Amino acid sequence: MALPKMLEPCARDLMDTAPKIVQAIRVEMRRERGADLSIPQFRTMRFIQISPDSSLSSLAEHLGLTLPSVSKLVDGLVKQELVIRQESTSDRRKLTLVLSGSGEAIVNVARANAQANLARMLGGLSEGELETIHSAFEILRPLFALAKSKPVLPRDLLG
Repeated sequence: MALPKMLEPCARDLMDTAPKIVQAIRVEMRRERGADLSIPQFRTMRFIQISPDSSLSSLAEHLGLTLPSVSKLVDGLVKQELVIRQESTSDRRKLTLVLSGSGEAIVNVARANAQANLARMLGGLSEGELETIHSAFEILRPLFALAKSKPVLPRDLLG
């Protein structure tokens, strides 16, 4: 079966553009996170926020750090009362990580402010251009949501 003509140009555009988008998001999140939090601490808090039953192991894998390094990072967030270690709901022998109320608030405010700044960046685009971008992300989101476990093809999403 022949590959679609636009497959390679799309893959190239994605490889060229995605890092620039990620960098713009990082700049905004750094600006909004507060001076008392490091980038690794903020990334830790965001991972805990979106990953129910987060463990030190899953966090270490996400951050690309060793377990001792992640443990020390989390210890600092626990001391600042931004993260709570608690017994897992699924296995009492395991500890999971959750954000405290103040940790949740910090992440939410930084994210909302960064999103508002990104919206201002996109503000010069037409409604049609914005709809095109939104449609592209609707197509890409499920492809990359499953990408950690195995390569996903569009036909896999159709059932």
